[in-house]
Amino acid sequence: MMDHDHQPLHLCTFLLDSHAFAIAVDQVQEVLNPQAMTRVPLAPPVVHGLINLRGEIVTAVDLRTRLSMPPRPAGKRPMNVVITSGDGPMSLLVDDIGDVIEVPWESCEDPPATLPPTLRDVVVTVCKRPDELLLVIDPARVAATAFVTSARS
Repeated sequence: MMDHDHQPLHLCTFLLDSHAFAIAVDQVQEVLNPQAMTRVPLAPPVVHGLINLRGEIVTAVDLRTRLSMPPRPAGKRPMNVVITSGDGPMSLLVDDIGDVIEVPWESCEDPPATLPPTLRDVVVTVCKRPDELLLVIDPARVAATAFVTSARS
């Protein structure tokens, strides 16, 4: 589980295929509406394209593909959660953006062993909420494993 000092978690929530996910707010650079994307020839399937973020070229990783979920419905454009990785900003493509929430550590647990391997690679904790389970992912793990996982596919 993530290191903590008993302060509540502040999370940016989002949906993928009607499942609730989150990233720690301090790891999110910004959230953007659907953006024009340039395809990258011969890129792995997880790389949906490149976006221009105020003059900076940012790789857009499709989390549905990365997590082995079904493709996004036709006509549904993804939202962008821009994170800062060791290699600079990266956009994580998600279905919908939720809210910024505060979650007490007491409601969080280690990810269950029953999670599929593609989720176990990136989920650092699971938080119980009154109406859902929230899977908290580590964007550094997504960035580090996105291209390795797609190369194995």
